[in-house]
Amino acid sequence: MNPLVYIIILNWNGKELTLDCLKSLSLVKYQNYKILIVDNGSNDNSVDMIKNQYPNVEILQLEMNIGYAAGNNAGFDHIKNNNPDYIIFLNNDTTVDPNFIERLVKPLMENSDIYQTVPKIFYADNPNTIWYAGGKVNKWLGLVYHMGIRKEDSTSFNQSEYTDYATGCCFCMRYDDYDKIGGFDTSFPMYGEDVDLSLRIRANGKKIYYVPHSIIWHKISASIGGELSILKLRRKLYGLIKIFGKHSIIIQKITITFSWIISIPYQLVKFIYLVITK
Repeated sequence: MNPLVYIIILNWNGKELTLDCLKSLSLVKYQNYKILIVDNGSNDNSVDMIKNQYPNVEILQLEMNIGYAAGNNAGFDHIKNNNPDYIIFLNNDTTVDPNFIERLVKPLMENSDIYQTVPKIFYADNPNTIWYAGGKVNKWLGLVYHMGIRKEDSTSFNQSEYTDYATGCCFCMRYDDYDKIGGFDTSFPMYGEDVDLSLRIRANGKKIYYVPHSIIWHKISASIGGELSILKLRRKLYGLIKIFGKHSIIIQKITITFSWIISIPYQLVKFIYLVITK
């Protein structure tokens, strides 16, 4: 029998998104997986609708919204007695390819130095345009960014390789490894906890692996107003400050400060352009 994989999906007032995600998961070909929905204090009747349409899906119902990191950690703790071999954290605003699980698990089974695997992720509303094809972190310039973002898919993004970080939108780990690393840092504000987790993995001498033939589609930041929402940008900025405050040395903090000051005009122009051309 295949190893047991638990998929943890966080829901907060996102019943339609979560139901779409579950519909795609119902077509998955992997033979030994379970799903846990962690409901983060929804008040939109999410839990009842999920129970009615997917009665076999397990639900952990939290009393209030405790955020992305704490909510996922609560899900992780909840499944402990079920002895899962692997966990996949998956955003509810995604749909998945039927083969995505097996292709994420395989590198973890074959290489003990790999602690995280992460799929290729496309925009849901433009399904051949890449949102994530690997991630880069530059501790000297204070940059965190997705490889391939907003580019049309091509063979250049089909090479399996080590990468700097796995996006929290979807990644797979051994259950025991996530426990050893300490899970998500709950002090992060919804953005940055995924990069922080990967940097802690790498600091322990382990690796993150991009698996391009595992594929999902992402409805970008649907729960907080979309890719270019002010709330998202504010949280991302705060997350960046925490990431580099935690993981960079003093000289890097100095170079990051100068880099950010110089780049502010460019980033403003880029943001305005994206809003206008969206």
